[in-house]
Amino acid sequence: MEFPSLYFPMFRVLILCIFLLICIGCHKAMEFTSSQMTTNAHYVGKETCRPCHEDAYSLYTGSDHDLAMDFATDTTVLGDFNHASFNHLGVISRFYKRDGKFFVFTEGFKGKFQEFTIIYTFGVRPLQQYLVEFPDGRVQTLPLCWDTRPKEQGGQRWFHIYGNERIPPDDILYWTRISQNWNYMCAECHSTNLKKNYDAVSDRYNTTWSEIDVSCEACHGPGSLHVEWAEADANGEDTQGYADMGISIRLKGEEDEEVTWVFDKKLATYKPGNPQRKQKQVEMCARCHTRRGVISEGYVHGKPLLDTHYPQVLEENLYYPDGQIRDEVYEYGSFLQSKMYRSGIVCTDCHDPHTTRRRKEGNELCYSCHQTEKYGSRKHHFHKIDSPGSQCIECHMTARTYMVVDPRRDHSFRVPRPDLSKKLGVPNGCNNCHADKSTAWAAEHFEKWYGHPKKGKHYGEIFWAARQGIPGTDVELIRLAGDQQQSPMVRATAITLLRNYPCESTILTLKKLLQDGNPLIRSEAVTSLDILPPNDRVPFLLPVLQDPVRLVRTLAARSLAVVSTEFLPKDALQRRNTVVNEYEETQLLNADYPAAHINLGNLYLERSEYDRAAASYKKAIEIEPTFVPGYINLADVYRVQNQDEKGREILHQTLNIAPGSAPAHHAMGLLMIRTGGQKDALHHLRKAAILAPEHAQYSYVYGIALNSLKMSGQAVSVLKRALNHNPYDCDLMVTLATIHRDRGEFEKALRYTARLIRNYPDNNNYQQLEEQVRVLAARQGD
Repeated sequence: MEFPSLYFPMFRVLILCIFLLICIGCHKAMEFTSSQMTTNAHYVGKETCRPCHEDAYSLYTGSDHDLAMDFATDTTVLGDFNHASFNHLGVISRFYKRDGKFFVFTEGFKGKFQEFTIIYTFGVRPLQQYLVEFPDGRVQTLPLCWDTRPKEQGGQRWFHIYGNERIPPDDILYWTRISQNWNYMCAECHSTNLKKNYDAVSDRYNTTWSEIDVSCEACHGPGSLHVEWAEADANGEDTQGYADMGISIRLKGEEDEEVTWVFDKKLATYKPGNPQRKQKQVEMCARCHTRRGVISEGYVHGKPLLDTHYPQVLEENLYYPDGQIRDEVYEYGSFLQSKMYRSGIVCTDCHDPHTTRRRKEGNELCYSCHQTEKYGSRKHHFHKIDSPGSQCIECHMTARTYMVVDPRRDHSFRVPRPDLSKKLGVPNGCNNCHADKSTAWAAEHFEKWYGHPKKGKHYGEIFWAARQGIPGTDVELIRLAGDQQQSPMVRATAITLLRNYPCESTILTLKKLLQDGNPLIRSEAVTSLDILPPNDRVPFLLPVLQDPVRLVRTLAARSLAVVSTEFLPKDALQRRNTVVNEYEETQLLNADYPAAHINLGNLYLERSEYDRAAASYKKAIEIEPTFVPGYINLADVYRVQNQDEKGREILHQTLNIAPGSAPAHHAMGLLMIRTGGQKDALHHLRKAAILAPEHAQYSYVYGIALNSLKMSGQAVSVLKRALNHNPYDCDLMVTLATIHRDRGEFEKALRYTARLIRNYPDNNNYQQLEEQVRVLAARQGD
């Protein structure tokens, strides 16, 4: 199991295992001005900016960025600490003040009640969280939050961040554990120039910042050279040596060009004349407004986001199949899907960058670009004027509520598609309001008003089909992946799903996409090329080791890390080793999180460095004793070393910690088969298949084990149930065909061979299997 080092928000999430064995190619990277200058500048603080930028400073004061984090004082603390109490599922916490400090008496380590000092406030609306600092520099986020909304809206109360869910002390989401650690999970996006400074040897943090909140230089970059320029200019000195007035990143009129807005008569909408304008502004905002991991603390304003961050694409469980937000994914992933993004709209067209508020409220904001006469008419929205149904955002920016009280709008600005709700089970704006009506009712009205949706499949339908493994979907994925007019987020997601179709056309497509100008496309092409054996990746990946974007080249190096030295020229070997070291550094940056040690352990295991692999997995377990992948991968080290008894002990520990873990039961079952305990293995293999019926591999192995023990009837039942969940799984169909063949049930066997040939007509193996069954059936008839 391998993991990206990701930010996991405060929601119970299924951590998905992915292999970071990846590859990418040569290309001309996007040029960014002033980035070299940025590395020479240092942070000066907002008070230095204020004298010349008083208007901006005034707008910024009191903004969500200004109040993103602060020291806990009478001014900043909004919660009730006047001897208040809060009962959450029987856990009673008390809030009070003493000697000017704020305290909470609540459940702490191992469930023991104790007093904690509130050091910082975190956020301001619609909720405020509170942070507790421990002697080792660890800062943890309390699950007890203050609802800052007005009382008439249900606010002015304490609540638990997980609502009515009980999070016991041994749960990975308990507030004193790593998943609620501010230093790793939250800090970068709530302060300016934050450095985590985790020391893995001493297991301590010395986290620092230039300013505690999201201040001027968080967006504009370090300002010392701009201050020098301003002073030189005021003194009449030569300023030609200062590019862009010494500013790290130009966010106001890129390249000193004013935006020209062009009216599209057909759409009755104003658009930017240059669709490519200010793209680095969007990437700068994405640093915090996206679901992403951090691979380097050396962020340089104006350089590609992927040089320091690893954004998530439209992955299952994070987004709905059609790309709507599902888990806490913020705005970037949805905005990149939008027509607005492709037209050149950027964040500050709708949001004031200093107040962080919308520039206008309600439909008036939308009417800034979309002609009122057309889009404000009942002929467009078919609802009463000033009713909820006439509000643009209710149809085109549906909301989901996170953290109990925080509704956030989907920024893909999509047209409601109730017909997709019927097909894919996704939400739609119509039924969000008309919850008492069916999706069929909504689809009928939508078609009556607007006609049939545009011809061709929505990309969500293609993604859904690809995840089901439906044959032929690779053709549509290849079309999406190569469509330069399509959203880069959609293209990148299509590339990841091509891994389900390891054929020649997929390989050729990925090879081409290694040359793409967008590093997001290149990085995902790298992750998908792990469908090739390591040595076969060499001709694709060697050039990628020189990619200027850190994420792309380090993923390529990881993919080539296990390639035999005889397959690499001397200079390529040296380059490979250098970038593999860089990959290790990206993981060690997150050495406080167990997934980083899993990734390193996997690297060492594949390179037969067994002691280092075992040490990495043990470290992951030490950091988070409930982190199941650490145990499973450690047992795998012992398997490779023919020490299955040690592996058995580890897996017993795992099942004591997580008795409902399908991967743990599956691993134990495989171990028992290897050590001769086939019948005992059936219990664990069966548990894995029951716990995770959507994972065909578990049922497949269980079925094979049953059949090998002369229990073919039970095997058929298990495999048929699995095929209902995974109707296009080749292994399941082949196994069912062969079991029926061996049982002399040739008609049943031929039903499965017919499905295989119908789904995969070019596969000669399936045709040979069918011919074999027909020959045996004919002999029996004779």
